[in-house]
Amino acid sequence: MSFKVENLEAKNMVKLVIECSAENFDKAIVKAYNKRKNQISIPGFRKGKAPLNMVEKMYGSGVFYEDAANELMPDAYEQAAKESGLEIVSQPEVDVIQVEKGKAFIFSATVATKPEVTLGEYKGVKVEKANVEVTDEEVNEEIDRARKQNARTITVEGRPAKDGDKTVIDFEGFVDGKAFEGGKGTDYPLTLGSHSFIDGFEDQIVGKNVGDSFDVNVTFPKNYQAKELAGKPAVFKVTLKELKAEELPEADDEFAQDVSDFDTFKEYKEDIKKNILVRKENEAKRVKEDAVIASIIESSKMDIPEAMLNTQVRQMAEEFAERIQQQGLSVDQYFKFTGMNSQTFLDNLRPEAEKRIQSRLVLEAIVKAEKIEVSDKDLEEELDKMAKAYSMEVSKIKEMLGDEQLEAIKKDIAVSKAADFVTENAKEGKAAAKKSTAKKTTAKAEKAEEEAPAEEKPKKTAAKKTTAAKKTTAKAEEAPAEEKPKKTTTRKTTKKAE
Repeated sequence: MSFKVENLEAKNMVKLVIECSAENFDKAIVKAYNKRKNQISIPGFRKGKAPLNMVEKMYGSGVFYEDAANELMPDAYEQAAKESGLEIVSQPEVDVIQVEKGKAFIFSATVATKPEVTLGEYKGVKVEKANVEVTDEEVNEEIDRARKQNARTITVEGRPAKDGDKTVIDFEGFVDGKAFEGGKGTDYPLTLGSHSFIDGFEDQIVGKNVGDSFDVNVTFPKNYQAKELAGKPAVFKVTLKELKAEELPEADDEFAQDVSDFDTFKEYKEDIKKNILVRKENEAKRVKEDAVIASIIESSKMDIPEAMLNTQVRQMAEEFAERIQQQGLSVDQYFKFTGMNSQTFLDNLRPEAEKRIQSRLVLEAIVKAEKIEVSDKDLEEELDKMAKAYSMEVSKIKEMLGDEQLEAIKKDIAVSKAADFVTENAKEGKAAAKKSTAKKTTAKAEKAEEEAPAEEKPKKTAAKKTTAAKKTTAKAEEAPAEEKPKKTTTRKTTKKAE
């Protein structure tokens, strides 16, 4: 295998022209023939017994070219990419140049290379100081949530129904004096204020007592699903049969003992305050870090190749698909629920993809500028965290990851240190850093990602240089690493990145 590198007009784009010897191509043809011969029928030969030259004569000399090319390209590309010394950050766009038996097989792989970064100001960046005070209201809200979670349902006696009560009712609806289909229910459970029924229905149950029978007057919405009822006034004959309510536990020592490890309510309340403070401090740190990095990006210069951005978008889309599939939701279902299509979804990912790339590039540049190093101890500590998270031995983690991903983890640690460095050196005050224009994909996509399982066992992969040790902030979002070319046909057309 030999190759040459051609710099393209587009900045940070190169073409690797890779040549596999005629001997290796012929061997790949034979290998492809041996894999498929049992599927081939030739008159006069038993299935799988026809010699290669007869198959080629019957079906054409190029019958195995595609399989042979697909056999050679991944390893040839990987070797050329490694030997070139290029920092490849996109999936290759492959084009077959020469494919003919007895001749060298030649193809090209157009790739994006890691862009240079001209760092702007990154020390002493000014950001707005976050408020991390905990108010009594916040503490009480947390306690009230715990009380509601531990509430018990009691039967209400001696008072009329009120908003929030749980009722059991019988009802039958009439339009123009006639009962209509689907308008009758017996022993129907209804929580007042849940807006399960037509607007105004539940409000008219408020104030009624158990055993009362009464009329509820409502008007169906004009866009009601049953067209024969849309926009029409209706009367429901209702009987209130049961009335229940949630009884919250008293906020006292007994409650604290039931829901926590503390003996007194005072200790429990103080612990809640501490937990809220920790959350707010962590959030403030994340917001500060994001603001600092956004400011550094704004003052820095870099030319991000379109192919690099496309690869990052595709990688994010694949990761999102994996997450929602773990929740039992397919991508097609997600599109149906959100009203999006694949192109809209990918377009929505682009701003965040660009932000991830920019963040990674500037932090890597800071690692270089500040000569930030990662010690063996740093790596061991990170692996120990992973081992505890996955309930595995560190040695097993190392074995599963392999040298390539261990190096990727070290790079992540260095980037994390760079993020800590610029955040610690930032100056907090009234002047707020300019907000980044990058946005999340969609509110629903963000929610789906938050609800996705937080941890997966590390998988051993060879084609992608990613790492299992990803952080939640931008500091650990790694720009796409080099990838093997996907299987292609041997037609002389450029295979666009998907």
